[in-house]
Amino acid sequence: MLFTMETKKHPLGYVLLWGLVLAFALFWLVVAGGPFYYLILTSLKSQGEFLSGSLFKLPKVFSLQNYAKVIEGGFYNYLFNSVLVLAVSLTVLLFIAACAAYPISRMQFKLNRPIFGIIVAAMSVPIHITLIPVFTMSIRLNLYDTIWALMGPNIAFNLPLSIFVLTVFMQGISRELEEAADIDGCGKFRTFFKVIFPLSKSGLATLAIYNGVIIWNEFSFVMVLTQSQPSRTLPLAVWEYQGQYTMNIPVIMALLILSSLPIILLYVFGQDKLVKGMMAGAVKG
Repeated sequence: MLFTMETKKHPLGYVLLWGLVLAFALFWLVVAGGPFYYLILTSLKSQGEFLSGSLFKLPKVFSLQNYAKVIEGGFYNYLFNSVLVLAVSLTVLLFIAACAAYPISRMQFKLNRPIFGIIVAAMSVPIHITLIPVFTMSIRLNLYDTIWALMGPNIAFNLPLSIFVLTVFMQGISRELEEAADIDGCGKFRTFFKVIFPLSKSGLATLAIYNGVIIWNEFSFVMVLTQSQPSRTLPLAVWEYQGQYTMNIPVIMALLILSSLPIILLYVFGQDKLVKGMMAGAVKG
């Protein structure tokens, strides 16, 4: 408020400030939107026009032929696998993280700090050193080359950070609400599902978007744990199309556009929850 009043006393400074803000916003729009504009532009060109014309030149004829090639090449199968892996992994991940964060953040017991310390330490474990053990485990469980083999690693390796974030988030929830629920006769389970869990929606939404992007773009485990097209997700579709159309860049660009659309829509519809969760975490932290 004081900053606003001071700027209004000096109109020139006020104009310069907003000029700088607008200039930075336009600059960032170019930086962030330029690559996406290039993807769309290239995906609408033919192979010959792409090789002979300028990179940022508009196509002579806007054609959706490249998108048709991608769809005819089994895109829907890759998309279905990615959506299924994302939905199951994210649902189980957030539920387990919330159930684990609640006792760590709200209850006092002897192993509280050691358990929380182990969870924080697990955040530093790189996933690549576990590829061979996870590969061996998937074979022994007869899960190799199935989409079900991808869900376990997605949940396990995103769980420590999710528990950490939700623990900090739940610590900021007023204890008076929990005490009021206890007076009304609610046990720990009802208190969690009726009070704590609903109040943690902003934090859960933030983690859903963050973990959703990671799971959607996961490449290492898909490459190691699957080998046939019916079991693979979109990151491997990009890999296989790159091998199939080594020089056909417009087809690859069309595939990238179609692959990124679901996660962009997820962010568009959930960005308000994401901002609220980040702001709430900043205030509570």
